[in-house]
Amino acid sequence: GRLKDGRRTCLSHMFEAVGAYHAGKLDEAGVADYTENACPTCGSCSGMYTANSMNCLTEAIGMALRGNGTIPAVYSARLRLAKQTGMKIMELVEKNVRPRDIMTEAAFHNAETVDMALGCSTNTMLHLPAIAHEAGVELDLRMVNGISDKTPNLCHLAPAGDTYIEDLDRAGGVWAVMKELTKAGLLDTSLPTVTGKTVGKNLETAENLDTSLIRPLEEPYSKTGGIAALFGNLAPDGCVVKQSAVAPEMLRHKGPARVFNSEEEAIAVIYAGGIRPGDVVVIRYEGPKGGPGMREMLNPTSAIAGMGLDKDVALITDGRFSGATRGASIGHVSPEAASGGVIGLVREGDLIEIDIPGRSIHLCVEDAELAERRKTWVCPEPKIKSGYLTRYAKLVSSADKGAILQ
Repeated sequence: GRLKDGRRTCLSHMFEAVGAYHAGKLDEAGVADYTENACPTCGSCSGMYTANSMNCLTEAIGMALRGNGTIPAVYSARLRLAKQTGMKIMELVEKNVRPRDIMTEAAFHNAETVDMALGCSTNTMLHLPAIAHEAGVELDLRMVNGISDKTPNLCHLAPAGDTYIEDLDRAGGVWAVMKELTKAGLLDTSLPTVTGKTVGKNLETAENLDTSLIRPLEEPYSKTGGIAALFGNLAPDGCVVKQSAVAPEMLRHKGPARVFNSEEEAIAVIYAGGIRPGDVVVIRYEGPKGGPGMREMLNPTSAIAGMGLDKDVALITDGRFSGATRGASIGHVSPEAASGGVIGLVREGDLIEIDIPGRSIHLCVEDAELAERRKTWVCPEPKIKSGYLTRYAKLVSSADKGAILQ
């Protein structure tokens, strides 16, 4: 959408406008401008958020036709794509081509590579392992860094930058990004896809039509991919951050923990102006088991960004984020607090050290002290005590496994 003054805007700006309002940086008329104009028509929200990320990766893994992830909902091309998709499905059924014939381990690695180049949502680090598990493929968070370390980040779509999905579509779409990656041999082009052709054959007609939007391989935004997995005593099994949307000054940070046992507790203090530059906001008991389910922490992160603190404050959670989240927002901390993870032992004022380039996250508390704290740790009462979600909480795995049911 466009604001009244002509500036382009999107959903993540809408959420940050609320934070700016609470900080006294935007009046009610300004919030109304975003409300009325940020999302002007039907379709998904327009940045590289979670739904669009997975839509794009469905192309990358070989399970969707060209344009699936990028064609705007209001275009007639979207209607044509739907028609062509229905016809293609019938053709695949006739030829007895099954999803698992396409969704192989190599195909998931292709998807993760495209993920890094596009700068996708951190939620892909939940969804891809979960889908892979159903296909009989195991993806490990530690593999993510190996792929990220050799994959350049070629796109800065919202929230990392000021370009949008419709722009990516105009520039050539997902296939154009994949074509760039093949120049360095980063994709397996021999794999089958739903088109009936291999990845390589599909990409013969792909073209990068806007090198300011899809950076050439030789001129990336960064030499490493959009997502990083961090490990350390606070997250022995890992946690994830969208490093392409982190301000340079926050790639390394050390600060005191501000500890909250729910999103609601945190947002109340943030809106009241209780978070100071340098703080590390810790929101726990919001993981798969503790939630139960993983609510996205978009309100706290947007409030921090809207108040102008995204270059000064980090946020760590065993929950997850929206794809619209930017800044030093680190999620999926595993093991989660409700499973006895170290994040449940953090106390107000503890120093936490974050080193995104070094792929580490460390709670600056001695092991002996943590052992003492564990003796008195008691998991809070479940938020939901009956119904389906209680069964879910008992069966769900940690976020690093994709929050699958065991």
